[in-house]
Amino acid sequence: MVHYRGLDWQIDSAGTGGWHIGDPPDPRMVEAAAARGIDLSSLRARQAAPEDFRRFDHVYAMDRSNFANLSTIRPPGAPASLDLFLGDAEVPDPYYGGADGFDHVLDLISARMETLFDQLTVN
Repeated sequence: MVHYRGLDWQIDSAGTGGWHIGDPPDPRMVEAAAARGIDLSSLRARQAAPEDFRRFDHVYAMDRSNFANLSTIRPPGAPASLDLFLGDAEVPDPYYGGADGFDHVLDLISARMETLFDQLTVN
């Protein structure tokens, strides 16, 4: 989406726990994303780190639990904003659901990215 918008942005993903560091994404997410032309095969899990708040302008949490975890590692005075990705709502964790849950999450992320592009490119 960044490429099609002609933006020079770096976007990354990280978890707040260390359970899956180095692992590829869930195969169900890889399959759901591939059906949309998105290749996740090169991605590997990493854990969010305090330096992310200096490396990026914006840090988004998918749910309130992750928001709380990120708040605890955010260094004082770090310039990055920290917000819930969907504003007041949470992105549901599709892990324990069926394949439809991954498609739903991709729908939520795609829709939100469209509004974020508009908001962040105006500023």
